[in-house]
Amino acid sequence: MALSAGPAAACGGLIGPNGAVNLSRTTTFAGYANGVEHYVTSFTFQGGSGAFGSITPLPGVPDKIQRGGDWTLQRLVQETTPVRRESFAADSRTAAAALSSAEVVMEAKVDALDIKILKGTGSEVGRWAKQHGFRLPPDAPEVLDFYAQRSAIFMAAAFDADTASVKGQNIGDGTPIHLTIPTDRPWVPLRILGLGKSPTERVDADVYLLTERRPVTLPAAISAERADRLAAPGLVREYDERASGQLLRDLHDDKSGDWVPLEGMWLTKIRVDSTAGALKYDLAIDASGAGAPSVQDAGFTLNGLPTPTLPGSDSADVRRALTILGAGLLAVGALAVVARSRSTA
Repeated sequence: MALSAGPAAACGGLIGPNGAVNLSRTTTFAGYANGVEHYVTSFTFQGGSGAFGSITPLPGVPDKIQRGGDWTLQRLVQETTPVRRESFAADSRTAAAALSSAEVVMEAKVDALDIKILKGTGSEVGRWAKQHGFRLPPDAPEVLDFYAQRSAIFMAAAFDADTASVKGQNIGDGTPIHLTIPTDRPWVPLRILGLGKSPTERVDADVYLLTERRPVTLPAAISAERADRLAAPGLVREYDERASGQLLRDLHDDKSGDWVPLEGMWLTKIRVDSTAGALKYDLAIDASGAGAPSVQDAGFTLNGLPTPTLPGSDSADVRRALTILGAGLLAVGALAVVARSRSTA
């Protein structure tokens, strides 16, 4: 049977000048090996014109920004989809503000994407975004502040659909971005996916993890079998097996995939199936499989709000995570992402 992935979208809401830009289902790949997180996501537009983009929180400053492999995300979908399931740079228009804005610490141009790595407080990042034409939803300031308390690093990606058209990119084509981030505390932003949505709106996404051992995550995902009985299970563990040699070879041979070891890796697929109102956490990862995922990195607090357990979570996984965490739970902030748009002349 022929298997192919649907268009992948970056971790964030994209808003065009006329509101006509739509996002597909989000697919993210986070690999972790030798103390380095490899974060791969793809920016895809489904309509609209002009420029649009997003701001994504990161766990650290990347060593490298490069174009990811065109095949990587599709190959992961193929590996984890049962055969029976066939499925076919923005210009600033304002003068410099009197108040300081975020510092641009790194820049890159990938196809029609203008990427900037920002460093700053939540208010500084928000100010920079407004100066460069980003439209911030009402909940953006609070979310940016929560993120900045954990990591003051953000990726701003501006996508110019007109430039993409000139370069021959068609509607639905994706631009994969590969960030190489040295960190000993990998995490994947999730709450960002619900930014600007009403509490009852659905959030659907796929997260692939490739680690040297079976990872411990916080929150712990429930099994696919149990998820079928829940309307909005939150995080669903759909694949949890040692990565096949053929998969590792395919990923290794794709563009910028030479970091992927050819053996000894574990593949996990976690499906996000939630409402925006319930998605108030990130995915913290202990790649060793024996340590404690960070409560802070997961976006939980001890103030009676979110706890490290999702309703319906597999009891064995929950007990495992909580036993590892013990009494050393830390207070934390939440996460963020910002929709972005350049107004037309």
